[in-house]
Amino acid sequence: MYNPTMNDTSTQISGEGAEKLEMKLVSADSHIVEPPNCYSDYIDPAWRDRAPRIQRNDSGADYFEVPGMPKKITLGLTAAAGIRPDALSFDQVTFDQLHRGGWDAKARMADQDRDGIVAEIIYPSVGMVLCNHPDAAYKAACFKAYNRWLQEFVGGAPGRLFGLGQTAATSVEETIKDLQLIREMGFVGVMLPGMPATEFDYDDPRYDPVWQACVDLKLPICFHVLTGGSNPAAKFGVDTRGTKVAHSQHVTIRLNQDLVALFIWGRIFERFPDLKMVCTEADAGWAPHFMYRMDHFYSRHRYWSKTEEMAQVPSAYFLNNIYLTFQDDWSAFRQVRDLNPRRLLWANDFPHSDSTWPISREMLKVHTAELTDQQKQWILHDNTVELFGLEIA
Repeated sequence: MYNPTMNDTSTQISGEGAEKLEMKLVSADSHIVEPPNCYSDYIDPAWRDRAPRIQRNDSGADYFEVPGMPKKITLGLTAAAGIRPDALSFDQVTFDQLHRGGWDAKARMADQDRDGIVAEIIYPSVGMVLCNHPDAAYKAACFKAYNRWLQEFVGGAPGRLFGLGQTAATSVEETIKDLQLIREMGFVGVMLPGMPATEFDYDDPRYDPVWQACVDLKLPICFHVLTGGSNPAAKFGVDTRGTKVAHSQHVTIRLNQDLVALFIWGRIFERFPDLKMVCTEADAGWAPHFMYRMDHFYSRHRYWSKTEEMAQVPSAYFLNNIYLTFQDDWSAFRQVRDLNPRRLLWANDFPHSDSTWPISREMLKVHTAELTDQQKQWILHDNTVELFGLEIA
């Protein structure tokens, strides 16, 4: 039976005196907060005068200013882990008030030790928003700078921090070069923008060499929420990737649902069965019904819609090729039997405002109560280790 009191356990557990889940945790989605010099010091000199920089507004709060983007990137929620919901501030903090673990590897180890995290996959913060920059060349220059900075950051805690390189997907040829460099730099996966910078979308067969390169290089492709804009399909003059209703669903769960549909109906997994795709921070409780609707459409409506026969039903590709990360989505744990437990990846999202830090083990003690020990081991540790080929210290 639905229990509304379970809806947000992470805000109800104080962590003081609560029972903890005693096992080593791996976070499949954690973040850095780019320091002031991340882009300015590491970007190609030709772009240095336009590099994203931290500025301070009249009220004394810091933000990243990015030329070409109308909205400033505020920092309040990028490092708000552990702060009470009623004390969260969107734009009233300075950089020095943020978690030092957001950019200092040594400080981060102490933070994550407190939460029982033995290893983590690192995503950007400002870099997520930069995925929506309209200038593809500028975006590519920023991502290359970020990758250089990130390589040094994860090098500060080898065997604990594992980075994902970013690519702007400016062209098929450049993306493949980026993938090769990302692997050479020691990163374990690639973070792609929700929308490519090309004039054609990811399901176009012209992208097939990119997916083959990802398979060959053993780089899972990762799509994080907030990286696809509010109405990504508008770029192509269509509306099939979403509507203008429920904006929050676009930038969170809806973006990843659209990408899942794009890759499955676009036959990408049919052509590349070994391609692994991660939907990051979009939760997982919605997936059973989503798969049901895909299969229902395929069996009931593929004839009139001129949908060609597939080698497998859509849900089979979902269950094999799609990985889902989540923090406190208790409904995902409740529906494990209708999901593939080998494709679920838990994360603590440190240090963002949605993070379950520093009470992850207390929360998981409650959320995983109905799981077997094997399922817990898979979802909270083994799946992420195996997917990204991690060698934990």
